[in-house]
Amino acid sequence: MQFLVNSNFNFIGKRKIARIFSIALILIGVGSLIIQGGPKLGIDFTGGTSLRLRFEKGVPIGDVRSAIASLGIGNAEIKNFGDSADILIRVQEQETSGAGITDAIKAELSKVFPDNPYVERSKDSVGPKIGAELRTKTITSILIALVGMLIYITWRFEFKFAVGAIVALFHDVIITLGVFSILQLEISLPIIAAFLTIVGYSLNDTIVVFDRIRENLKVLRRETYESIVNTSLNQSLTRTIITSLTTLIVVLILYFFGGSVIHNFAFALIIGVIIGTYSSIFVASPIVIDWELRSQEKKSKALGKLGRPIPKRA
Repeated sequence: MQFLVNSNFNFIGKRKIARIFSIALILIGVGSLIIQGGPKLGIDFTGGTSLRLRFEKGVPIGDVRSAIASLGIGNAEIKNFGDSADILIRVQEQETSGAGITDAIKAELSKVFPDNPYVERSKDSVGPKIGAELRTKTITSILIALVGMLIYITWRFEFKFAVGAIVALFHDVIITLGVFSILQLEISLPIIAAFLTIVGYSLNDTIVVFDRIRENLKVLRRETYESIVNTSLNQSLTRTIITSLTTLIVVLILYFFGGSVIHNFAFALIIGVIIGTYSSIFVASPIVIDWELRSQEKKSKALGKLGRPIPKRA
């Protein structure tokens, strides 16, 4: 489907405004992370206990929260999954954790809901040491993946394209992380999975644009570099819009109808799809242009020092 035939939006002409916008978003997010003392990590990374219970009848989530609060457990996450009879309780690492804390929770719920018995569906405990190891391995894996992407894109295109793509990926993840920090949303393993999905989505969109730029560099040799990139972005625009809209519709459905268990996961994807689409147009490609223009300028100065005619800037 092609609904934007011969579009000629001047994306590249707006790159300085976009750069200011991106820097502002990143600074707000980083500022929030500094004020909050870093991201709000879930029990997957800090240690804690997760308990899933299935009641015979539905229970008011507010009553469950009140029952857990009466135990003096701070930072407990309590939500429904499936229907109102399924309860997920996640508590941070406590002085009394593991079997002790789950027994206390179950005893309190039995006391509060004496006529509504429940069965334990699952119970998971993560120690603080395991959480720290998991956190380290997660960061290491992401860094290795980014280095791999840098090598692959350099091999397929050029180093400047790889730098543009990697900067765009950092841009997307930092902004999404900043939004989570501002809203005080927890970073858990599913959210890390969402971040990696964002990276894959954004990279895929960026590679499509880079492919078109590479093709046009061979065809439109008389055009300036800025014009070629701008033309490539316009030629890819229909595909970018359709892909982004269809993906966004899916994650919006997950967000509104997928249940509270995947609520934050879907929210991260919504931000990622929007920011990833924006960055493939206004972050990755402009970095390639600026890199190319700086290279041309250095070559021009070098030729000028040798007494040769300085070529006109492309």
